[in-house]
Amino acid sequence: MKKVIGLILFTGLLMLGYAQEMTNASAINKAGRQRMLSQRMTKDYLLIGAGIEYESAKKELDAAVALFERQFLELEDFAPTKEIENGLSKVSDLWMKFRMKIVSTPDIKDAKAIIKESTVLLGACNDVVKLIESYANVKSAKLVNMSGRQRMLSQRTAMFYTAYYWEVPDADLAKNFDKTMNEFSTALKTLIEAPENTPEISKILNKVKSQWDFSKKGFDLDSDNLMPSVVYVTTNSILKKMNKTTGLYQKVQEGAN
Repeated sequence: MKKVIGLILFTGLLMLGYAQEMTNASAINKAGRQRMLSQRMTKDYLLIGAGIEYESAKKELDAAVALFERQFLELEDFAPTKEIENGLSKVSDLWMKFRMKIVSTPDIKDAKAIIKESTVLLGACNDVVKLIESYANVKSAKLVNMSGRQRMLSQRTAMFYTAYYWEVPDADLAKNFDKTMNEFSTALKTLIEAPENTPEISKILNKVKSQWDFSKKGFDLDSDNLMPSVVYVTTNSILKKMNKTTGLYQKVQEGAN
């Protein structure tokens, strides 16, 4: 009986999501969030395998898988062009294979391959974002995309850090970690300087900058005392702020249309 009620509630939530018309801006936001989820799921897989934040990571992984699937259906329903439909079809093919692995019991022998597959999925999700951004053809759409991408970079940072802590056999971990950190810093500077920023957006971005500048000093892979739990909490906090900022940029874009 409980399972039936749960299914009814879940279906109701899905229908509610479809009932709300998706704008170009909200589509970019959701498609961009798919990028983040691809990295978050992988981060959680690694955390579970390493025995760090075990219960929190398990709950986070389950929620991320469910959200990825729900948003995919919403984007599929939205797709206004054949190009976007084709992009989503590619994501679907990659997701079906990736999903089976990401919900399996973590094994360090599989970790390198899963990181690689998550990066391929990330790329396919990013292609969809760019297609929707091009379709929207509004300058502020780029800010929704860039701000949304910061969410992904926060989780990708934690993913590489956790992989390094777990000693996943991948010679490129440190290089990719540094690259991700640099990309976040560069994009954050661009966002802070954007003339479209409202006072609320500027306030949140400056908070993110202060937190990022302080925290990244502790994101040192050469340290004798790696702290994946601290990185987990910090990057999730930054993700939350960037998610709010992306929603605010979405409103700016919708107001410009």
